[in-house]
Amino acid sequence: MPMGRPIETDIYRLRFSPEELRAQRELWQPICRFLQNYVACDGVTLDLGAGPCHFINQIESRRKLALDLNEENLARYAAPEVEKIVADGTGLPQLADASVDTIFASNVYEHFRSREDVAHSLSEALRVLRPGGRMIILQPNFAYCAKHYFDFFDHRLIFTDRSMAEILEISRFAIEWIVPKFLPFTTKSRIPQSPWLVALYLKTPLMWRILGAQMLIIARKPTA
Repeated sequence: MPMGRPIETDIYRLRFSPEELRAQRELWQPICRFLQNYVACDGVTLDLGAGPCHFINQIESRRKLALDLNEENLARYAAPEVEKIVADGTGLPQLADASVDTIFASNVYEHFRSREDVAHSLSEALRVLRPGGRMIILQPNFAYCAKHYFDFFDHRLIFTDRSMAEILEISRFAIEWIVPKFLPFTTKSRIPQSPWLVALYLKTPLMWRILGAQMLIIARKPTA
């Protein structure tokens, strides 16, 4: 790995083939339709840790922002209408107070270097959200994926739905909805491997309890 380049640049190039990324993009179509219920179509949406941009490229929003430490990913995957921010997500100095309606963070916080960094990121998220704005977190739940959690070299921190809810409440978010078991742990696991099967899966909460190993948390910035 060349000096000065984030390790994620090489990890993600090796982890998923172009064919796998194309398949993932299709699988995210029904996931985005599901999450659209919690995203303001006429607002500003930030994808914190956008990666291959499967979410931000497909979600409906008046203004779209993709933040990622991997500049190569943003250049390669972000759609033309998506504004790119190269940063680690710990702080959000590029964004003004109360300027964002929805923040989405998928499989992000396990990569942070410390829990203090996670707490600071959530504090920054609260700052940039408008009153009533939402924080949507999709995150591996260690309680249900411990056996394979560290199969991924870049997994540093562990969270359960309870610990993530606790830090959100400490950060002054109001929890709207918690699903401890939502999506499978990884697309390389037993996730339904076609968009129509994913759509069916999302309509069948019983299947979440069987196959789910990632939590879904929807929190809101208080209005007062």
